[in-house]
Amino acid sequence: MKINLKIFLFLLSIGMLGAASCVKRYLPEERVQFSHSNAQYISTTFTPTLGRPYLTDVSNFNFTGSTQPLTFKILNARTLSGDPAPEITTDVYPVKVWKQQYTGLETSLKEIEDKRTVEPHHLFEVRPNSGQFLMWPEASSKIFRSQPDSGYVFDVQVGNSGGSKYISGLRLKPLKERPYEPSNIDPVTGQATVPYVRNNLTFTNVVGEAGATFVDGVVFFRRKGDGNSLTFKFLDTAQHFINPNKFKLTQWTTLVHGFDMKLSDTAASYTVAYPVPLIDQFPTKYTNPAGTLAHVVFAWSRIGFGQQFFNCSIAFDFKIYQPGDWEVIFWFRNDNPKFSDG
Repeated sequence: MKINLKIFLFLLSIGMLGAASCVKRYLPEERVQFSHSNAQYISTTFTPTLGRPYLTDVSNFNFTGSTQPLTFKILNARTLSGDPAPEITTDVYPVKVWKQQYTGLETSLKEIEDKRTVEPHHLFEVRPNSGQFLMWPEASSKIFRSQPDSGYVFDVQVGNSGGSKYISGLRLKPLKERPYEPSNIDPVTGQATVPYVRNNLTFTNVVGEAGATFVDGVVFFRRKGDGNSLTFKFLDTAQHFINPNKFKLTQWTTLVHGFDMKLSDTAASYTVAYPVPLIDQFPTKYTNPAGTLAHVVFAWSRIGFGQQFFNCSIAFDFKIYQPGDWEVIFWFRNDNPKFSDG
């Protein structure tokens, strides 16, 4: 029987399409890859400072060759001698987290605190999909072993639907608290090496009233209680109080993101939320340009010899991590700043 050529070609094309459809229908799904050789942490020892937020960089884990998302889980946390470490794997603690965005425009302590809530967390965690390690600032040396102790060893299970692997022998070696920056506290001993700090102080057009062309200033941090206040004080060479009103160009009401400002003959005090500043790397009018430190400026003006006008200032960049009633005290050791004309 003769078959029309056109009909034959038409039927053949339909058959080929059907076959292709069947092949596509029954092809296995794209294989999930898990690279046991490449999936690994680059740095395997972690040294967070207790009392501060800590988050490792996402680039510390090599995802090459693995289909994402991966899942991460901390396992078998122990001391170097093999004792269990429930403070890592079992115990949970209340930590303060943001539930709304901080803007730097909040007008009361209540408005700030309403944007935060308390949640239960392990104080040392791994983010389940990025593999980043996080330590909450509520972690302290009362809970965790810290250097010079050898710290902890732990493993991480990494996996996806294509398989899993165990990364063993990671190290956690926390450093002791340094509740403020700049810091004079040794991160291993937890003791102050000198009683004051002198970093991050900037003097502009400041001369001494006794003729010094360089005024040597240092700063003391003093925690006086468990409240939420921040106080600035100034001491002359004899450690007598300098009246803050002498810094007559200081913008006291916007010096820090604080409230209920009180200015007396001996101090300027605020009610604040901690840490100061509240968000790292978030610039506001209260911070340095990078948003990493609070930035305060104490300013005044004077007329010098020859009727030359000077804008004078003392700037200080700092951070306080631990909540409390803190005093930041400036002491001028070799000569007092000159406020008067002449």
